[in-house]
Amino acid sequence: MKRQVILDTETTGLEASQGHRIIEVGCIELVNRRYTSNNFWRYINPEREIDRGAIEVHGITNEFLADKPKFFELAKELWDYLEGAELIIHNAAFDVGFLNAEFGRLGFTRRIEDVCEVTDTVAMARKMHPGQRVSLDALCKRYEVDNSGRDLHGALLDARLLADVYLSMTGGQNRLMLDSEEGGGASRSRFVELLGASAAPLPVLAPDAAEQEAHLAKLKKLADKGKCLWAGELPAA
Repeated sequence: MKRQVILDTETTGLEASQGHRIIEVGCIELVNRRYTSNNFWRYINPEREIDRGAIEVHGITNEFLADKPKFFELAKELWDYLEGAELIIHNAAFDVGFLNAEFGRLGFTRRIEDVCEVTDTVAMARKMHPGQRVSLDALCKRYEVDNSGRDLHGALLDARLLADVYLSMTGGQNRLMLDSEEGGGASRSRFVELLGASAAPLPVLAPDAAEQEAHLAKLKKLADKGKCLWAGELPAA
């Protein structure tokens, strides 16, 4: 069983080394590339002021967070949730740096990268699309993931968008685009979600006789034009 957690955070500012804190954690779980319902989402009281520039990005205020739990109250639950998973993070150094700073304040001696494999989708995207923009919004546009509701950043929302993008980036032709009944034709990648949250292996459906015959007929047409890479599948004349 392969367990992956798509993770995003929102913070009081840009630098954990300057004492900035996490104010929101959003995690989406995939098991064998399928969505599960075992997600993790918390707002956190940072016990310090949020930079004005950060509020303009995510819209989260100190007033909103006043009654939310402090990090030490959920640290063990979050650590246990993350431990052993592959973490899929957009610009991983930022989020991992903040997580390590938070856990380090509480005396945790291990770091996130000691207990989790960390995959950075920024690095993946730069390798796959050299010279192109690799922001989450740019990747949503490239992979036709609907991000029309993303007026402000949000940890759970961004994690969900990144999950769709990641599955599209790594899935080849396994994206199925569906029209939204409410969205006037807007679409987003939902192939894995359609298969359900089961951890069972993905089904492999063999073609029936009619489908196999149609497939061979198509290959023959391509072969007659000299453009068939799978001519070896054709029966001998």
